[in-house]
Amino acid sequence: MNVLFPRLPTTSHALYVFLLIAIAAMSFVRCAMADDGNPAADVPMPATGTANPDLASFDDTMMSFMQKRHVPGGALAVVKNGRLVYARGYGWADTDRRLPVQPAALFRIASLSKMFTAAAIMTLVQQGRLNLDAPAFPLLRTKLQRNQNTDERLWHITVRQLLQHTGGFDSAKSFDPMFRPAEIAREIGVPAPANPAAIIDYMMRRPLDFDPGTRYAYSNFGYCVLGRVIETLSGMPYENYVQKYVLGPVGIREMRLGRTSLDHAAPGEVHYYQPNDGTTPSVYPGQGTVPYCYGGFNLEAMDSHGGWIASAIDLARFAVNVDRLFTPALAGEMYARPSAPVGDEPDGKPSAVYYGFGWEVRPIGTAGASNRWHAGSLPGTFTLLVRRFDGLTWVVLFNQRSEGNTPSDTDIDPALHRAADAVKVWPAGDLFPQEQKLAIPGR
Repeated sequence: MNVLFPRLPTTSHALYVFLLIAIAAMSFVRCAMADDGNPAADVPMPATGTANPDLASFDDTMMSFMQKRHVPGGALAVVKNGRLVYARGYGWADTDRRLPVQPAALFRIASLSKMFTAAAIMTLVQQGRLNLDAPAFPLLRTKLQRNQNTDERLWHITVRQLLQHTGGFDSAKSFDPMFRPAEIAREIGVPAPANPAAIIDYMMRRPLDFDPGTRYAYSNFGYCVLGRVIETLSGMPYENYVQKYVLGPVGIREMRLGRTSLDHAAPGEVHYYQPNDGTTPSVYPGQGTVPYCYGGFNLEAMDSHGGWIASAIDLARFAVNVDRLFTPALAGEMYARPSAPVGDEPDGKPSAVYYGFGWEVRPIGTAGASNRWHAGSLPGTFTLLVRRFDGLTWVVLFNQRSEGNTPSDTDIDPALHRAADAVKVWPAGDLFPQEQKLAIPGR
């Protein structure tokens, strides 16, 4: 029996009532949408996955965060001591088509991509094909040589320094070339938008912003270079190498590089939104003005620093299994404090937080425990992955980034810590698919 539209008596009165109900329902859907295309605040937010009253603090936190910022959709995965205990989708993957977010929906993960690039670099180290203290740029197959108008300091930047954002590139002092693909293409005479090789060629002609190894400055470009180091040493495309040596061994099958164009969205990928329908000239010639999320930047060129799409579940799977890819010594090196002066405060004392290899790290106590995390942000995307010292891990993904004077997206971090601390009883089961056994090569 169709429970949505039960069989009605064949009378004119019944038909009239049915038509009134149908018209009212259509009006409800139309009026439920705010002017910017997001569901209105008075419409109940859909939630998918199995609810658990013991974990209601996570549901309340997610819904409150999203409603306050008018975020269309989000996903959450929570792990306790290696077991996936909660996986839910909230809100809308596509507001126009009224598609709820599913727990396994794919999102652009932005800078969470750096964790996978760092892990791929470490597999090359474990294979004996790369030394972390080797200069990075001499490893690349580039057109420029040392005598061709390059900063001499560039040739001494090590792989380790690129991993820790101490390579000498500071976008706050100059600019972030990963968001200038059209301008760079025009300057060096290549088709727009510029790809990673063209961006590297352009940046090698510019002076560094500071002496490598002397301070920290977050650099998307540094991780772009690391992606090319992986390709050069492995002889494989970056995406293929990461899938074979990082994702496959920890049981991840659906993760892939995203695409800029909406027409090339992956099956199961959410739609991305900007507050107030933000638009901009496309980085692709001839496309005119486009939604910022779909042409305001070249996602393909961001592969190794911000280009992956993934589900919250697979990101949680990676977080709790990545260390198993490496020997204990190499795994520990990923989270080690950078050498002074980078890992210290101006007074010489160790800093409370530092950047390892693809992870932010906050030491907890004196027994070697730490909280580790990374956030990601692009127009249309905000993401966060946290591995807490007490065996808890969570991942949250959203298909809209807040802009302007709205509350900060980073508020979700302390809110989720409070949600976790409020849980009194944790589920005993494991929602990770049991058939996906780990297959760590050589381990």
